[in-house]
Amino acid sequence: MNEAQVMKKEWEDWTKIYHKMLKRLEVMIDVQRMIKDIKKITREANIMIMEMEGSIISANINNQIRNATNISEISKDL
Repeated sequence: MNEAQVMKKEWEDWTKIYHKMLKRLEVMIDVQRMIKDIKKITREANIMIMEMEGSIISANINNQIRNATNISEISKDL
């Protein structure tokens, strides 16, 4: 009888350990999904930043051209 109780206790212990491991694995999977989502968001943010950088560079070039044109027109007027 004692052996049956000991085996039942061991079985319950292993069952608890198994369920704890499953819960931890689920947490790890959730963390991996979150990291994957974060990587996707940062990739999209990087693309947006690159597009903004291109727009700023283009505006800067246009501003430099406009300034050079204005300076040359002012010097002609003088």
